[in-house]
Amino acid sequence: MITIIDIISAIILGAVQGLSEFLPISSSGHLALLPHILGVETGLAFDTVLHIGTLLAIFSFFWKDIMNLIKGFLLSLIDLTEGFDTFKKGLTEVPEKRFSWLIIIGTIPTGILGILLKDAIENTFRGTAFIGFFLIVTGLILYYSERHSSGNITVSNMSFTQSVIIGICQGLAVLPGISRSGATIASGLCLGLEREYAARYSFLLSIPAVLGAGLIQIKDITTIDAPLTVLLAGFVSSVIFGYLAIKLLMKMIKGWSLDIFAYYCWIVGALTLILSFIL
Repeated sequence: MITIIDIISAIILGAVQGLSEFLPISSSGHLALLPHILGVETGLAFDTVLHIGTLLAIFSFFWKDIMNLIKGFLLSLIDLTEGFDTFKKGLTEVPEKRFSWLIIIGTIPTGILGILLKDAIENTFRGTAFIGFFLIVTGLILYYSERHSSGNITVSNMSFTQSVIIGICQGLAVLPGISRSGATIASGLCLGLEREYAARYSFLLSIPAVLGAGLIQIKDITTIDAPLTVLLAGFVSSVIFGYLAIKLLMKMIKGWSLDIFAYYCWIVGALTLILSFIL
């Protein structure tokens, strides 16, 4: 029997997924801790639905950018049929073409690291103590990046080497408590990317990663382990709060410091570490 508590818990979990997926505070860390706090169990189907919700939030917010990326990629393929020099010229002169390949190149190391490290990391770094430790690390990364973020690099002068480095940082976010958006935005800032562009690149780079994770988990949705009402509540919540999180961060990144998220990660990380040794 479905209770109002079940629906409220689903809404809270969806909200936390949506907010922590895009704000630099680690969704994996929060979603590992929150079920214990709420006293609920989340099945694979429910987790998959929440990931699909956050993916929909990205598509909703960045649909114009996504259409331009697809257009740029297809046009670059046409250039390639006319010769490598034409292809290379297109990447240099047309931002949409270059941006599409910056996303593709950045996704490659993320995928490789995800495949190679995911199982090993999940088996090794288990438990709340690791989550607390890596949340503190996320805070340090954000704090450091704010003091080394004076660049003005955008799509026109961003190198493919820089996209690879950011992709590696995204891949390392499989560590529980390391924020994906935090790692990619912070690495972009340290590499000299302009602030708003660093956030935009981070979010668009997340699409293949979130989509890939969703496709891997999609088989789990066939084994529904939660009532449809609960799944729907979590899904809608993750879409709404995911969209709001993206909108908030895109505004904050222009004139606000990321230090507030660093402080948050330090506080939550420290409390998590303390509780892991007490309980």
